[in-house]
Amino acid sequence: MGTLPRAAAEPGAVVAARLRPLRPAWAAAGLGLGIAVVSDPRAVAAGPAEEAAAAAMPERRRLEFLAGRLAARRALRAVGLDCGQIPREGRLPRFPPGRTASITHSAGVAVAVARAPDRDLPLGCDLELRGLPAAAARLVLCEDETDLLRVPGPDAVPWSVTSLFSAKEAAWKALHTGPEALPAGVLTSPRDLRARPLARGLRIATRRGPALAVRVEVVAVGAGVFSTVLGWAGR
Repeated sequence: MGTLPRAAAEPGAVVAARLRPLRPAWAAAGLGLGIAVVSDPRAVAAGPAEEAAAAAMPERRRLEFLAGRLAARRALRAVGLDCGQIPREGRLPRFPPGRTASITHSAGVAVAVARAPDRDLPLGCDLELRGLPAAAARLVLCEDETDLLRVPGPDAVPWSVTSLFSAKEAAWKALHTGPEALPAGVLTSPRDLRARPLARGLRIATRRGPALAVRVEVVAVGAGVFSTVLGWAGR
């Protein structure tokens, strides 16, 4: 895979530069961060299960898959945990006992957030380096959320459809994993989650079914955004 392509290097550098200063605060919250780009020569299968899964994928998806696994191992290392191969269970990563991470990728960049072994935290993250059109709002937001598009969000810029979608994606992952995972079918679209602004970030809650809510931080990354769940809201 050799030399880093310019198209992958630029967003990777932007993401790393933007997120690196946040690592101490996230570490204090019990979260570790890992970043990788698809052309990193270390983004290779860590065992036969990863190798078999990657071999069955189209090239682009294979590169994203391997970069995501590398980012996850880096995130786990940041909380003091080693990790070998991370097989798939359906479409989801299957981590060894005692290890948990959330993986996301966009435009050739993979980011993962891992949970420290002594913390019981909801876990979810999402990277969006390609913006969504304003017309997508009807697929992401309900009428009681459209006022958010006029409220200051990350870096005092009004929330966008992309940032709200990303926050809901991160919350979706957190609410579907762990000991308090929602039953299948409770959430069918981003509109089944309600976003409300907090002093920092958003509170994302279920509209029906078990009443669960998480606190999500959204960070502007160049023209895109990165969202990560920092904990339960209201606990």
